Amino acid sequence: MQITSMEVKTSEDHLKVHKMKKKVLRKQVRAQHTLMRHEGIECISHATQSLVIANAGLGNGMSRHQLLRIVEEYGLVETLLMPPNKPYSFVKYGTTEEAKKAFDALNGKEVALEDFGQNIVLYINFVEKVFWQNAVPPSLPPGLMVIEKIISPEEERRMLESIDWIGDEDTQNAQKTLKHRRVKHFGYEFCYDNNNVDKDKPLPGGLPEICDLFLEKCLRQGYIKHKPDQLTVNQYEPGQGIPPHIDTHSAFEDEIISLSLGAEIVMDFKHPDGHTVGIMLPRCSLLVMTGESRYLWTHGITPRKYDVIQASELGQKVGTITADVGDLTLNRRETRTSFTFRKVRRSPCNCIYPSVCDSQKGQERQVQPSFPHNEMEASKLEQEYVHKVYEEIATHFSSTRHSPWPRIVEFLRSLPKGSIVADVGCGNGKYLGINEDLYMVGCDRSKNLVDICGEKNFQAFVCDALSVPIRSGSCDACISIAVIHHFSTVERRLATIRELARLLRPGGTALIYVWAMEQEYKKQKSKYLKEKNGSKDKKEEINTGTAQRLLSDQMPDSSSQDSACSDRLLDDSKDEGCDAKPVADSRLPIHTNRTSFHSQDLLVPWHLKGGPKKKGESVDTMSFPAGSKESQELSPVFHRYYHVFREGELEAACRSLDCVRVQKSYYDQGNWCVVLEKL
Repeated sequence: MQITSMEVKTSEDHLKVHKMKKKVLRKQVRAQHTLMRHEGIECISHATQSLVIANAGLGNGMSRHQLLRIVEEYGLVETLLMPPNKPYSFVKYGTTEEAKKAFDALNGKEVALEDFGQNIVLYINFVEKVFWQNAVPPSLPPGLMVIEKIISPEEERRMLESIDWIGDEDTQNAQKTLKHRRVKHFGYEFCYDNNNVDKDKPLPGGLPEICDLFLEKCLRQGYIKHKPDQLTVNQYEPGQGIPPHIDTHSAFEDEIISLSLGAEIVMDFKHPDGHTVGIMLPRCSLLVMTGESRYLWTHGITPRKYDVIQASELGQKVGTITADVGDLTLNRRETRTSFTFRKVRRSPCNCIYPSVCDSQKGQERQVQPSFPHNEMEASKLEQEYVHKVYEEIATHFSSTRHSPWPRIVEFLRSLPKGSIVADVGCGNGKYLGINEDLYMVGCDRSKNLVDICGEKNFQAFVCDALSVPIRSGSCDACISIAVIHHFSTVERRLATIRELARLLRPGGTALIYVWAMEQEYKKQKSKYLKEKNGSKDKKEEINTGTAQRLLSDQMPDSSSQDSACSDRLLDDSKDEGCDAKPVADSRLPIHTNRTSFHSQDLLVPWHLKGGPKKKGESVDTMSFPAGSKESQELSPVFHRYYHVFREGELEAACRSLDCVRVQKSYYDQGNWCVVLEKL
């Protein structure tokens, strides 16, 4: 039998199509797993009205206008949601048939991204429903104002033309071409090597005359109290920006104003606790920063060619950028020039933010706290080095709490359907939604963390683990994950366990996790030690990007439910082979992250993400309570009290209560764990 060349070609084409289909299926399944693992989005096999489209998001350059045009070809689009900075989008059609039509046509389809000059392949999956929480517009940082249309287009034109970027640098101003922008200084030159001005060397010529009328208007309308004597003109091309920074306190007075010319821009503001606000600065608008927004928040412009903005006309105007996934799109940047006016400071700054103030640095250093010797000292220590710290770091802390620990999940899923469960010290509510067959309620000492639970539609309230306002014997189960190690005396730790037992009905169970002294157990290092940063200088380790993973990698969670320090529950004189040094009558030591513990009672650093440490500054010395002024340091290191438990210590504490029995105890990746049963 003779096979023709036509048949060979047809066979090759079939094989090629088969390979392509297999590749698309493989990528589609990979997209399913990625969405589930990183975003908690569950894809399903049967057809519905709703689709998730991988590779078609604001995060990888797809605009709302382009995606809407693509998906509308296949039916009536009821909803199109594009989460900010994500590489996927959701679309809901009027009927399942329309969604299936789009699925068949678009899955594996290659499309060209408008304005980016590159192609992407779409991978489609069905989802049960398109759901995204309604976004609450963030408020402006305190002391910040944006005034629209402060100047006319004609005034804008004249001011832009007054800056000669092409001519030779003259004697009237200092011109520099920085890596990410062009800049000119008038009045005084701002020196980027020391982030300050030489107050004894004014530049000839002062400020340009063309600015006089504008500055008089600002004075007259009360936007500034003093006429500026320093001007920095920055020019940003698309893709350029300026790193997050606070204008040096000692260099300039309180009020700083900045005029946006030529184009609009989104400027990012960030509080030391990690809270960020994107603010649209329209063309011809004036940004006014005073007080907290000037002294405490960083501001910067992310280098990119597009900004994520509100798609509606309202969103193009001044205001914060709301994460409203139903109203976000991409806006191409254009060349923007800013005129930033400041008043040079002639005396040291005495603002109320000394921890970020170079004039006041080092003047009010507090010593490390001591081990508590009575109930009052213990309560105060916990208030300063646990409760207040978690209020400060709640946003950043929550962002690191997304992966439930398997054995805790196993415990919750083993409970009978309809069980009432209390998560005492629930943090951001990571475990509250694990088993939908349970009636779960959470409580935490941190209001900010409880608010995050509320944003996730979980039931949670604020209370202390020593006194939980739930009726005795009303819970079928309780969990206490990474809570009790924050209490500072034996009596207070025991009282929290007793309170858990009070909540349980007879036969009810409680799961408790605490951090272990033994980070190497049975010749196996914990994940915490294995992932130690490779820095040669151990003192620098807590300033790395891995520092904030301290608990997210090592511990199942760490709530602020609690308190801090410790007498010994067991007889410490023998020390049971642990290298534990008693800390009574001494300062609490500061732990070096990702190293073995040398004391049971210590302070563990939490380094807010993304904050640069000034050259030569020792992070290890920054042991300030959250309520102190020092705690507001730009990218500060906060210190939380811990009592790390030795082998058998948690179990012994539980056995000392006659109302419970220990069902089992075990070691789980650097934590001691116990399951109790109420008698």
